[in-house]
Amino acid sequence: MTPSAPDILRGTLDLLILKALSWGPAHGYAIARWIEQATGDALAVGEGSLYPALHRLEERGWIEASWGASENNRRAKFYALTRRGRVQLGVETESWRRYAAAVFAALDAPALT
Repeated sequence: MTPSAPDILRGTLDLLILKALSWGPAHGYAIARWIEQATGDALAVGEGSLYPALHRLEERGWIEASWGASENNRRAKFYALTRRGRVQLGVETESWRRYAAAVFAALDAPALT
């Protein structure tokens, strides 16, 4: 991972969490693992970034939390996408695609004359 990767991750963490939860409810560790696996281990999300983001998304009404049992039969907080969160996932995805297209266009642009 490059030194700038954490900054990029902070800017896209909400999108990645919403996408992870689009597959169904999950606890924090499962969300972090999904992000790692989905990005080929290029992005790792630490607890110091993940849980504040989850609380922020919950405050915005994009996800909701409930307590349940994990795979290890331990008490864990599970997060689920709300209807508003599913709409926001679409908005965030489109915004990210436009942003990425603009960056790729700049990378492919000819030199200044």
